[in-house]
Amino acid sequence: MTALRIAENLQHVRDRIAAAARRSGRSPDEITLVAVTKYVGAAEARALVKAGCHDLGESRPQELWRKAAELTHEAVRWHFIGHLQSNKLARTAPLISWLHSGDSLRLLEAVSAEGAGRGAPISALLEINVSGDATKHGFHPEEIEPLGESLAMFGGIAIRGLMAMAGREGGPDDARRDFARLRKLRDRLQSAWAGRFELKELSMGMSGDYEIAIEEGATFVRVGSALFEGATSDDIRP
Repeated sequence: MTALRIAENLQHVRDRIAAAARRSGRSPDEITLVAVTKYVGAAEARALVKAGCHDLGESRPQELWRKAAELTHEAVRWHFIGHLQSNKLARTAPLISWLHSGDSLRLLEAVSAEGAGRGAPISALLEINVSGDATKHGFHPEEIEPLGESLAMFGGIAIRGLMAMAGREGGPDDARRDFARLRKLRDRLQSAWAGRFELKELSMGMSGDYEIAIEEGATFVRVGSALFEGATSDDIRP
């Protein structure tokens, strides 16, 4: 149970990503693994980076700030994947390469203002509540298409695709239906919003269902617990 274990876990996840990609007639290079580090410390995150995983995801601003400060000398692309409150935006935006959870017009407008202010548009995904779970954030699928004109006004943000989570209840078949809904919505929006956005990315799938998500078109998978099985902070040295 050392940093070696994390490296082994990472390779195992990558092998499963590659196998899922091949099953669906895709190249593994089309899929980016985002390692979700919200339940581990900076030592585990650093071990992942040393093993070759440079895309890390956080869902809590304070954790992202802390880990980014501790890993400042590492080559990390930070992804923010949780609900982001506007009062945490100014400190969070400069640290992230991707915002996966663009879940409201209000937030996207604020993110756009941050991007415009620093002269570098922030890459973002629109979070869609495909499962209809009342506890989840995100746009409802039926409300998003009419918002294209409003979204196109936000010049400091680059909308590059959609993000979703499968419903809390249900098994693999339910997850597959949710992921297929997101892919079909993306395809519909690509046509409806032609010339406004290039919606190439689909962020969907976590430790329990990322292979299904890949088979349904995911380009980002957000994997946490599968990468840290059998590894603890006490076992890892910088």
